[in-house]
Amino acid sequence: MLYQLYESQRALMAPFSEFASAASKLYDHPLSPFAHSPLAQRISAALDLLHRLAKDYEKPQFEITSATVNGVEVAVQERVALHKPFCRLLRFKRFSDDLQALTAMKGQPTVLVVAPLSGHHSTLLRDTVRALLHDHKVYITDWTDARMVPAEAGAFHLDDYVAYVQDFIRHIGPDVHVISVCQPTVPVLAAVSLLASRGEATPRTMTMMGGPIDARRSPTAVNNLAMNKRHEWFENNVIYRVPPNYPGAGRRVYPGFLQHTGFVAMNPDRHLSSHYDYFLDLIRGDEDSAEAHRKFYDEYNAVLDMPADYYLETIKTVFQDFALVNGTWVVNGELVRPQDITSSALLTIEGELDDISGAGQTRAAHDLCTGIPKERQFHYDVEGAGHYGIFSGRRWREKVYPQVRDFIARYDGDAPAQAQQPAAIADTSAEPLPAPTRSKRSTTKAGA
Repeated sequence: MLYQLYESQRALMAPFSEFASAASKLYDHPLSPFAHSPLAQRISAALDLLHRLAKDYEKPQFEITSATVNGVEVAVQERVALHKPFCRLLRFKRFSDDLQALTAMKGQPTVLVVAPLSGHHSTLLRDTVRALLHDHKVYITDWTDARMVPAEAGAFHLDDYVAYVQDFIRHIGPDVHVISVCQPTVPVLAAVSLLASRGEATPRTMTMMGGPIDARRSPTAVNNLAMNKRHEWFENNVIYRVPPNYPGAGRRVYPGFLQHTGFVAMNPDRHLSSHYDYFLDLIRGDEDSAEAHRKFYDEYNAVLDMPADYYLETIKTVFQDFALVNGTWVVNGELVRPQDITSSALLTIEGELDDISGAGQTRAAHDLCTGIPKERQFHYDVEGAGHYGIFSGRRWREKVYPQVRDFIARYDGDAPAQAQQPAAIADTSAEPLPAPTRSKRSTTKAGA
């Protein structure tokens, strides 16, 4: 019933939002007589803010049309490499007429970015993809809003998530490097573990960033909610059926609008201050700051519905049973054994100020992957970075990306042991992981 009430409210507010937008322009356009009244700028700013608070936010686009490779700007085209009911595997295909740039691109590593299915769309990793495209062939998982998936497509479980990741790895090939950001670190580790247990090829490297491998370590407010509420509480309070005006009518979901309410409730003062600053920027005519605000909230406010079965199983498996770290997780009848992974290299990354995945939660992957030689394991703490800072923004571009790039380059090609050690990758905790010895980088690259 709550979902239907929300949809009714959204439909009711839509015309008011559009009216506020039009009225804002009426007080701002230089040819309008209203624009010359004494309070025109304040009225326009207030109406614009009202429009943005009331409007409906659709899924954003990646809008990545170019990248720089070896100093040459190349074109980028977004393509669907594989389509499944609940996810599209996207590839950012690069094109160039420059022979040198084309040759460089063909020899670059292939990366699969596994985006979170935890509220926001995969476009949240736009900055991640944009940086990776300079030195890599890039694929990303683009999860589908569950309300847009017809009910006849069936349910989607956590086991299905793991199977999807395995299918994507198989589709791309054994030379792939996998990067998982936040929530996917757990199912990605399970997917690679099962591939290893079956004797299938595993990715050359696994980079895990800010994820709840072991949510018992330094639990955050998000972890505490998932751990302290009974499983039945989540099923009774956050699960609703999709209304009839969507293709997925009748499907059980964790609605996006409820997730968004939870996001805002975590830092209400910060959001209030941000909106007030936006109002002041409009009055001052600071269009650059106002546009930065719009871009952030266009992404932040666009939230998808999660399949109920997947969400509830994630709560139970990851945050209540701790099945991965306890060695009790069974996926489609197979026990998840991270210790069976032997050939992949592992890099874990955590933000010093991460309030979503606490300190040590991602690093816990090293304790599970005992089959990976210590000289192929790395950990990197990002000083001053919050959760989003490890994959987006200045710290990602200047601090984190160089580490990820050099780590992947080290283990790409036919002879990863001969690659050069990334200069800045280091474990900054009290007990550093052993670092491999430095040697010359191999000139052999995997073709693609």
